Amino acid sequence: MEISVASATVSIAIAVVSWWVWRTLNWVWFKPKMLESYLRRQGLPGSPYTPLVGDLKRVFSMLNEARSKPIKLTDDITPRLVPYPLEMLKTHGRTYFTWLGPIPTITIMDPELIKEVFNKVYDFQKPHTFPLARLIGTGLANYDGDKWAKHRRIINPAFHLEKIKNMVPAFHQSCSEVVGEWDKLVSDKGLSCGVDVWPGIVSMTADVISRTAFGSSYKEGQRIFELQAELAQLLTQAFRRIFIPGYRYYPTKGNRRMKAAAREVQDILRGIVNKRLRAREAGEAPSEDLLGTLLESNLGQAKGTGMSIEDVIEECKLFYFAGQETTSVLLVWTMVLLSQHQDWQARAREEVKQVFGDKEPDTEGLNQLKVVSKTKSKTFRSLTCFQQMTMILYEVLRLYPPVIQLTRAIHKEMKLGELTLPGGAHISLPIMLVQRDTNLWGNDAAEFKPDRFKDGVSKATKSQVSFIPFAWGPRICIGQNFAMLEAKMAMALILQRFSFEISPSYVHAPYNVFTLHPQFGAHLILHKL
Repeated sequence: MEISVASATVSIAIAVVSWWVWRTLNWVWFKPKMLESYLRRQGLPGSPYTPLVGDLKRVFSMLNEARSKPIKLTDDITPRLVPYPLEMLKTHGRTYFTWLGPIPTITIMDPELIKEVFNKVYDFQKPHTFPLARLIGTGLANYDGDKWAKHRRIINPAFHLEKIKNMVPAFHQSCSEVVGEWDKLVSDKGLSCGVDVWPGIVSMTADVISRTAFGSSYKEGQRIFELQAELAQLLTQAFRRIFIPGYRYYPTKGNRRMKAAAREVQDILRGIVNKRLRAREAGEAPSEDLLGTLLESNLGQAKGTGMSIEDVIEECKLFYFAGQETTSVLLVWTMVLLSQHQDWQARAREEVKQVFGDKEPDTEGLNQLKVVSKTKSKTFRSLTCFQQMTMILYEVLRLYPPVIQLTRAIHKEMKLGELTLPGGAHISLPIMLVQRDTNLWGNDAAEFKPDRFKDGVSKATKSQVSFIPFAWGPRICIGQNFAMLEAKMAMALILQRFSFEISPSYVHAPYNVFTLHPQFGAHLILHKL
């Protein structure tokens, strides 16, 4: 009897081990090779599969080499930021596949195919290959299907133009504080001074999102920003080990710190949300900030159709990270490019002068430009109607998009144009390469020419879906109007106070930390006007 029990135990153990061995082999070898064969039968070119790591080692090796030295301001930045995709593009053409570990990733640059991917939001969904990234926040940008649709519906009211109009005073207050600090620094040095504007811009945009998201709780919001900035750096480092099975569970110093920071963010936000809910129960009027609007919209849903408190917290985390990162990146590269292109800086300053005169943008604007909004606020109308500024910001977003590529997952066999793609593959939408593609933008695609947008986005390129810094279609960034208006307010205040140029100490080194940062800051010379 004892022998029989022992034999049964050994048999079960062998069966379990065999199952895990088969599952591992299937994940590491059999499934990837089957998918590779499927793609090659479609006529798609691509790199050969390397077990487990795919192309990751080569990608990181090329990135490390590219980042080892800065470039000139006039150099193409794509070899520094996306060296491997660029090499594959030159070798295999505009559609090819590479390997994210054991996952084949098809890169597409045809605007019609990109349009199809963006439109079919239920077929081409967000991938979840890097679970640690959820520590930054899940929220609307990372949900799919019915949950995404529900959250989009509930959050939409917080980003209506009328709501954003009410945030203009907060934009002005936060921007004025940083510009005032620069003004004092320059005044103390005479009339000119070298300044690394990147830390100030980061502080400014963090303060804006703190005030507009949480109103009177914005000091607590500052701590959230600090923690999420730290998380972004740690996650970027952890991504280099994505091909190590179960890496997120390893008790490394970095993993422990990420989880501790994420818990602190969660605790702060839970306290803020619960405080708001208690105030509402006590009969206090709802706040006009993003959180207040979100809570009112959520509480107005039919029973059982709203978001949970955990969902609200995740959306708040996303407000913070996405809202702050996008605008800070847009502003820093705008200042760098206007420092390089003094003619466009002068044109932007002249427009600010025409609209606001010597008054700051929180006062009644002169409103001399075409009005595209019916809102009663002249300041808001003026900011939204900056034509030169809008062209400049669009061109900066084209050349230096905050997010340089997007990925979508395929969960079942799908048709995409003439291709039939297998479930288990990913699609890469290389925003930076598309927005600098000479086939779409002309031979001057790498040049800073804001007037290409003088007749709007649709006429700036040969295809509508080739300007995608905020994505496109149903999932287009819900906060794009917020980011653009904040950027216009900041630039109006800066242009009124200063002219600026590249400092001799400036080092041109764009690099990607979730969004496109200046690796060594943005050292400019500010001249007080």
